[in-house]
Amino acid sequence: MSAGDPLWPDRIRATITAQLTAKGWTLVPAGGDASISAFGSTHEQPRLETFYNGFGGGWGWRGFGGLGFATTSVDYQPIGTLVVDIFDTPTKKLIWRGVANDALSDKPEKNEKKVEKAVEEMFKHVPPKRES
Repeated sequence: MSAGDPLWPDRIRATITAQLTAKGWTLVPAGGDASISAFGSTHEQPRLETFYNGFGGGWGWRGFGGLGFATTSVDYQPIGTLVVDIFDTPTKKLIWRGVANDALSDKPEKNEKKVEKAVEEMFKHVPPKRES
């Protein structure tokens, strides 16, 4: 999910709209009861990987018998975060916030499915619009 990808805001908007529509909410161009704000970001999370080799003769009386080597490398995993807020439009007070975090793939189609799944999970407990 690169910050410069112009498709992501539309994909996120469509996914959120689909979830709210399924709960009985209706999208209106202006003057709605609730307003939605979404913010996405990515960061690199370090992950340490250590490989051991050459242990040799097993356990000795005072510890390991034989010499071995360990090589540790740092790999950086991109992590995406999506925050969705629902505000009461007249009062501008926050009425709900959902947050999703997940490791990102280098394949855009996998990331798109991750966003869809994350938003679906996020909106699982959002109540449907009350009938007036």
